[in-house]
Amino acid sequence: MRVMIIGGTRFIGPPVARQLTEAGHDVTVFHRGQTESELPRRVAHIHGDRLQFAEHHDEFKQLQPDVVLDMAAFTQQDALATVTAFRGVARRLVVISSQDVYRAYGRFHESEPGVLERVPLTETAPLREKLYPYLGEGRGLDSYDKILVERAALGSTILPATILRLPMVYGEGDYQHRLLLELKRIDDRRPAILIEQRMAAWRWTRAYVENVAAAIALAVTDERATNRIYNVGDTEALTYAEWVRLVGHEARWGGSVVVAPDNTLPPKLSPLKGNYNQHLVADSTLIRVELGYQEPVPRMEALRRTIAWEREHRPENVDRLLDYATEDVALAELRARAAADAPRSPLLP
Repeated sequence: MRVMIIGGTRFIGPPVARQLTEAGHDVTVFHRGQTESELPRRVAHIHGDRLQFAEHHDEFKQLQPDVVLDMAAFTQQDALATVTAFRGVARRLVVISSQDVYRAYGRFHESEPGVLERVPLTETAPLREKLYPYLGEGRGLDSYDKILVERAALGSTILPATILRLPMVYGEGDYQHRLLLELKRIDDRRPAILIEQRMAAWRWTRAYVENVAAAIALAVTDERATNRIYNVGDTEALTYAEWVRLVGHEARWGGSVVVAPDNTLPPKLSPLKGNYNQHLVADSTLIRVELGYQEPVPRMEALRRTIAWEREHRPENVDRLLDYATEDVALAELRARAAADAPRSPLLP
């Protein structure tokens, strides 16, 4: 099979390209050339800007990809450009989306008031009613919306599409370093990691990057995925406290996770803005039943690999993000309060 990947040079893309080539498929990556990641030698490269796809029309026609995998469609314009460029050229389109399309994310983000959404979220769960979730936040994402990406991708009858909604993805190459602050505390042998109750109990679907890549490769190569939408993610969504304890266990940490009552920690130690009563748990049963998807890498092995990578690629100046003095004071006050209220309180070690 001939596969064209749009983007695909950061984080999730390289393992997808590797898994596809190892399975014997011909892979070409179209990207701007700003990030030349370590891709297999068999992978071909086309450098260009996706908004100038027309300039590469002859190359695309000559290549005749069976499937186009768009990993970098973040706006409606992005998706429409892909559909226009490959309509009549490729047989099928696979688009990477996000589970932030669900209305539950709007409830969590506090951009859409209303009753909490039931979880787990299946692929038919209600979508956000408010578009552009990051508009005005100063993050350069004002035009971002995966709902519009999905609509554009699914709007062509000539180029059938598959949509994959991804969860929080962790692992080697994670430029967001999602384990950074917890692992730094663990490696500094902090006696405790403080978490407010509302965040400690919050559940969010996660998935390891190699497992996500396997799901993507499966959807690319299996014709049964045509015109389907799939959630991708672990079957079990751990609470944040459970997740930190698991990381600590794999990192051989001797400390403990201390859960503090809500609104008792200093502002710099409090959770980021959000309604943590709204869990972001997705049901990934459909891709497992229809395509036979299973994670190739067990969770503890995934954590082991991620921890090793994070330790080798720790960003500079990470210490400025931490304030151990404030943490020590808060921990002491919390323990003193618990001892005064109930000498044998199960809350604290």
